[in-house]
Amino acid sequence: MNYSQPTTVSRHSSLEERQSALRQIYHQVLERQPYAYERKALAKAEKDFLTDKIGVKRFLKELGQSDVYLNAFYHNSSNMKFLELCFKHFLGRAPLGQEEIKHYCDLMMYEGVAAMIAAILDSEEYRKAFGCFVVPYPRQQRCYESPKAYTQSHLLNQEHIGQRGRSIPTIYWHQLGLICEGGTCRHPEANESVSSSLTQADLAELVTLLQSAQSEKVLATLSPEHKAMLRRAIT
Repeated sequence: MNYSQPTTVSRHSSLEERQSALRQIYHQVLERQPYAYERKALAKAEKDFLTDKIGVKRFLKELGQSDVYLNAFYHNSSNMKFLELCFKHFLGRAPLGQEEIKHYCDLMMYEGVAAMIAAILDSEEYRKAFGCFVVPYPRQQRCYESPKAYTQSHLLNQEHIGQRGRSIPTIYWHQLGLICEGGTCRHPEANESVSSSLTQADLAELVTLLQSAQSEKVLATLSPEHKAMLRRAIT
């Protein structure tokens, strides 16, 4: 099965076509097929989908808000990494920038994970890209806002679960010069001793600023020594 091509499910789809689409949904969203005990937790939603009581988008909401999905990605990841994974799973791309990250992080923090996932699935972008009947897939857009946007989406869509850790999203680890291929993020000079006047309070403020729309400006003003301390603080 080619998981990078669009799969459409409509009221005219056969049971076999719906079963195939279900496998593709799991491949895209869970990045694997569910375990036996997880299938039991998803049994009702699966049955409703296979019998045409609900469509792709409704099933995605059920799956995204389920303990199966949250245990796989939310409870063992940072908020920003989880948000990046939600973009990968439901929109087929990486977040484009800080404004988008801040918007959805605020939704997650103040209204909850379920509301954040629902907002992604109810967005105008999702409607235009997938509608109600197409299974999300890694999108290869004809043009991107920047080379960075292309790189981030390409890397994220090729990333296996935990390959680059569960803390730092792609948008940050390459800006900080981190190597994240082995499941944890580190810097090539991580063992180097760094002395600096940057206090713990400063570090806490910088980590907070990384979650704001000002993060790129903040990173651009940091000295190599301060970047090294920041890398240690978030890895």
